[in-house]
Amino acid sequence: MSARLTADFWVRAYLARLRLADIPAYVTARGDLTAGAVIVKCARLDGSAQALQRSFDLASGERRWVTLADGPEPDIDALLARQRARDPDLWLIEIESRSGRTLLDEPGLSD
Repeated sequence: MSARLTADFWVRAYLARLRLADIPAYVTARGDLTAGAVIVKCARLDGSAQALQRSFDLASGERRWVTLADGPEPDIDALLARQRARDPDLWLIEIESRSGRTLLDEPGLSD
């Protein structure tokens, strides 16, 4: 049986990796320390953004990051505000990356 990381631990580790890659990141909403879901918003600094959330791949049983929404940043912000209103345990992390680089495809970040 594998131990799951707490949301707080995962967020702190992710922010550290982003800092090492010189990708600005901010926690815009803190959720439940142990089991809160996490959404990552990537602002591309051109007026557009992408929101990503972890999901389970039913075929493999693996967790992976999927696009929740992609489009104009005000639309993404409105969607995230609705998500947060429905789920106060939700963590929201915003990163700024013109290229859309999130590091979420790197080993260890889908755990």
